[in-house]
Parts: sequence; C-alpha cells; structure tokens
Amino acid sequence: MDADALNRLCWAAGITTHYGDREVPEATKHALLAALGVSETKPPEDAGLPPYDTDPARAGAAPLPAWLRDNRTWGLFCQLYELRSHRSWGIGDFSDLARLSEVAAAAGADFVGINPLHALFLSDPDRTSPFTPSNRQFLNPLYIAMDDLPGNTRPDKTALAKVQSADLVDYGLVARMKRKGLRAIFARKPFEGNRWPESDFEAFRAEGGVSLERHARFEALSQAMVEKGHDAGWKAWPEAYRDPESAEVAAFAKKNARAVTFQVWLQWIASRQLSAAALTGREAGMRVGLYLDLAVGEAPDGSATWSDNHFTLQGVVVGAPPDVFSQDGQNWALSALSPTALARAGYAPFRELIAAQLKYAGALRIDHVMALRQLFLIPDNASASAGTHVAYPLAEMLGVVTEEADRHDALVIGEDLGWVPDGFRDILQAANIMAYRILYFEQDWGLFTRASTYPEKALACISTHDLPTLAGWWAGDDIGLRERFGLIDAEKAAGDVARRVDERVALVNAFIDGGELPGDAEDGAANALPPRVLTAAYRFLASAPSMLVGVRLADLVGPHGPTNVPGTTKEHPNWRRRAEISVDEIAEAEAFKEVTAAMREMRPRG
Repeated sequence: MDADALNRLCWAAGITTHYGDREVPEATKHALLAALGVSETKPPEDAGLPPYDTDPARAGAAPLPAWLRDNRTWGLFCQLYELRSHRSWGIGDFSDLARLSEVAAAAGADFVGINPLHALFLSDPDRTSPFTPSNRQFLNPLYIAMDDLPGNTRPDKTALAKVQSADLVDYGLVARMKRKGLRAIFARKPFEGNRWPESDFEAFRAEGGVSLERHARFEALSQAMVEKGHDAGWKAWPEAYRDPESAEVAAFAKKNARAVTFQVWLQWIASRQLSAAALTGREAGMRVGLYLDLAVGEAPDGSATWSDNHFTLQGVVVGAPPDVFSQDGQNWALSALSPTALARAGYAPFRELIAAQLKYAGALRIDHVMALRQLFLIPDNASASAGTHVAYPLAEMLGVVTEEADRHDALVIGEDLGWVPDGFRDILQAANIMAYRILYFEQDWGLFTRASTYPEKALACISTHDLPTLAGWWAGDDIGLRERFGLIDAEKAAGDVARRVDERVALVNAFIDGGELPGDAEDGAANALPPRVLTAAYRFLASAPSMLVGVRLADLVGPHGPTNVPGTTKEHPNWRRRAEISVDEIAEAEAFKEVTAAMREMRPRG
C-alpha cells in the first residue's frame, strides 16, 4: 500500500496522519489500523469500519434540575483514603465518607466529591494510583469499613496503632490487615448478623453476571499468582491463565470456588457500604450527594483487559502529544476502549461502565472528557512522540452519557483542561456537560480573569489532585518539587519562582477588584498564605455564575503536601498523604468554619 492509500485508510478510520509539519510515523499508522481491526487490503468503504453518527446534536442533554438553575451550590472535595478517624484501619473508608457527608451537609454543602473508587490491584496494594485502575466497573475493597461488619475482630494492636498514627497510608500493611480480617469474617459468618441478607448477596451476584464473575476470578488468580512469585497483572502470568475462557482458568475457578466467592463478597460489601454512605449524605440534606470520578482508562494488565480484551485496543496505550510542557509527549500507560468494537456492540460496555458509577452518584466527573471525541494513542514500545490521535464516535458516546445521566438523575462534569478542538466545549455545553475551571489557570496576559467571566454550566475550584493546595501554590512548593525530581532545571525553576511571586500579587489584585479583599491589601508580598486570602479565594469563586463550586478539604484542614506530583512514581509518596485531624474534628477547624460560612452566605440552599 502506497503512502497516499495508507493515509486515506487512516483518515477513514479516524487516525490523524499529520501534526503541523510533522507526519505520524508509518509504523504508528499500521499499528493503529491493526489495533482497530481495519483491513489494509480493502478500500476504506469495505475495510470493516462501522458507521458513526457524526451529529453530536443527536446526543441529547444531561439533566439540570430546576433548583440548580436558580440556586448555585457548592460542595467539598477530598481523597477518600486521606480521611482519618479513631475507628478506621489506617485508610479512609466508606463509614468515614458517610461521616464526612454529614459534616458537609451540616455546613451547607450539596455534594462531597472523591477520587475514583475503582478496583485497583488488591494483591499488589502499592499500585496506588486511582487513575490507573484494574477495573473501573468495580470497587476498591480497601475502602470497606471493617467495624461495620458482624463478627469483626480487631487486628494486632501494634500494627493498628502504627497505621492509625501514620502521616502516609501504608498500603501494604493496611491491605494485609484488611485481607486477614475480611477472610476471617468470611470464613466464620459472612452473612450472619449482616445488615444485608444472603439473598441480597445472591441477587447481587446474579445481577453482576459474567463481568463480576470474571473480575472475581481475576482477583483470586492474581492473589495465587503473586503467592507463586508472579506479578499481580495478567501479562506476567503463565500463558494458559491469560485467557479467561481457557480450560486452566475454569479448572482454577472450580478448585478455588471459595476464593472466587470471597472476591464477589468483597464487591458486595463494598457496594452496599458505598450505597449506604450515599444515602447518608442525601438524608442529611445534600441535594446532589456523592460526586464520583471516572478515570480515563485502565491498566493494560488489569482485570478489565483480562476479562474481555475484545473491547480493548491491543498493542497501544493512551498518552498525550508533545507540547510546551512535555517536549517528548506523555505515556499514561493506560489501555483504551476500541471504538470499532464498541460500535459493533451498540456501546453496551461503555453504557455499563457509566451506569456502574451513577448507581451511587448524584454527579460524575469524567476525567479527560475529550476521550469522548479522541484519544492520543501510542504503539507499545514506541516513544510518546510517535503517537497520534484516534477519533471516537462522539455523538454515540456522548449520547450514552446523557441517557445514563438522565436515567439516574445525575449531573455530569467534563474535565476539559488544556487544549481541546474548536467547538468541542460548545458541544459539551449544549449537552449540559459542565465545564471544569481551575482558578490557577484562569489567567490572561498576567492577570486573573474576573469570576464573572466563568461559564454558568461549570464547576469552579482552586485546584485539583495534580496541583498544590493554595498554601502550597502560594509558597511555590510545586516548583521546588519539580526541580528536586529533575522535571525542570534550576534556570526554569528560578523563572517559575519569580513568576509565582507576580501571580500572587495578581491574584490579590483580582480579589481586591472583586471586593473579596480591601483596597489596601498587600497580602501578595507575604511568603506564607494569609488566612484571609484563602477565604477570599473561595468568596471569589462563589461569586462566579458557575453552578457548582468545589472546596478542596485539604485547603482547609490538610494534608497540605501534594496529593500527586505528575511525572513521578516512587520518587514522591503519591496518593498516600493523610489528613492531619480526624473527620470528627473537621467541623471545628478554623479555616473550615471561615470558608464554609462564606459559602453558605454566598450560595445558600434555596
């Protein structure tokens, strides 16, 4: 096939062939065509490409309740694992979430937002990122509240004291303690005295069907493989166990039926506890309730790709193209759903994925929402700069999101940070997919834009999990860490520090202009964040027309260190920091009282 014919086939398949003056490598084009299942021996019209609806206007719209149109609201954000209490086992759990929901509701909040709760790798707990899950359709059992189970016995006192007092989540020790405790309960009386009867478990298992059964088999196999010295992910397993339909997997499941049932039981308990936490928040007065987060993809060696790799693109991973921040591009090491396989299945797997989140949530944030339109895909073993964008059926996938949101009466927020194609945000707005606005990024020519310019259909907040708290940003902690870990050099760091000082002054001036600070305020010169600037920042956001404002709990009560430093793995304790006070003490923290009082004043419940 000559170059022109190859490009025509790529265009028909939605594969971008050029970036400005850079042509995508020919090897990448062949790899992506193969991943999509597109024949190179046939013309585009016969190459196996399903028809897509190209009109996103057909996608409909997510619901926007009447009260929200007339009554802008707000909520709290946190990482669930960071919550601390006297009763939890060294990691925030679903009972802590229920308690936080009560605290938030009493303070006037309408939602509590948390990190993705997707299943990670229970047999390799140090794979901690909630944005690199094993399976997005299921839950992380480490969030199970142990004292909510009948017959629970306390673990070793020394170990418990160690994890409860630690500043960082010790995932390895927490996982060992919880697995041991959960297995003991399951072995003795998994249903006796439980709030939910055995019949509910059987119904849950039946409803979960093949997807749940395969996830349970994967988890049981993963544990067995780790005990034999293999990795937790299936790509390192013996060949016979890499296929969920193999005779060897069937024999393992039969021989280890109790271990498989244990994994189903864990999902059942997690599901019921999360549902109870969601109900607690709604009954406490929150009109939205839980705000959950959907990661953009899954680990290539996890449960989802093992359970049904027909719907996963093989031989490629998700990343980001080269830009001014990353000259070589980024490899996110995530698998991607196959647009062609999804289309042939009527988008059922994607619908199941969205529904799995919305069964608990009153709002859903879709990470990297541009994945509904396109993903940057990189062939295995290639550099990120060799990747290219592949189109996804926007109208159909957006339609699934809006239909499921309507069915579950839920709000949808699309994380649309950075560059997006012209017109894409307009399409999302027409579908009532709320935009995402970060205070740090809302600048123009060295000035912070006025809050009045923020869009109405949006969630506004100061920062995200990949960005520092306001105190950390003010002090330039993020710049120092990036230099320390070799992500920027000393010259770049010095320039960034100087710019940050200018940004602090510009931010204070924006608050003066908005009336959040007095006209003679000189807080920008302070090396540490003045408390009144924190309150002013949230007053500034509260004044915006945006329907939702998110208050980051870490801004109010810690942890003040970064949640995640992009570009690092083991160099920094990502996804491990814990709150400095217990969930029962949050309401009495001075910053919490100041900021939530301001939010109640400016965004009262109707």
